[in-house]
Amino acid sequence: MSAEQPAYLDTSALAKWYLNEAGSEEFVRYVQGLDVAVISSLTQTEMRSLLARRRRAGDLSPESETVIYAAFLQDIAEGSLRQYPVEDARFSEAANLISRYPGHPLRTLDALHLAVARSAQVDAVATADTVMAAAAEAMGFVTVRF
Repeated sequence: MSAEQPAYLDTSALAKWYLNEAGSEEFVRYVQGLDVAVISSLTQTEMRSLLARRRRAGDLSPESETVIYAAFLQDIAEGSLRQYPVEDARFSEAANLISRYPGHPLRTLDALHLAVARSAQVDAVATADTVMAAAAEAMGFVTVRF
């Protein structure tokens, strides 16, 4: 039996599982090949915000927003997405990452995602965010861009 190959899924990439957008087909193939899909509790808030923003922009009906978010929560509940908490220690780690990689203009939330990914001991990070991808590569993660 082989060891699990977990990958951390950033919200920018994970959205492609639930919404039909550029790169969705490629992302679906990627996720289907994973042993373990890891997210953080931060992802739950970001997904809620993303869906609300799409509804306000007229891209989603209120009903679609509700159904998609419920499907996301169900995936967490069923274990299809392994959710790690953003513990207090991750905030210090995120601040250290911002200092340690000054050539990468990491935003607060991206640094937190990377701190959780490191804590979860994943080898790979999947993202559609170019700044986060570059920082993840600099940190030694296998980075998959969508």
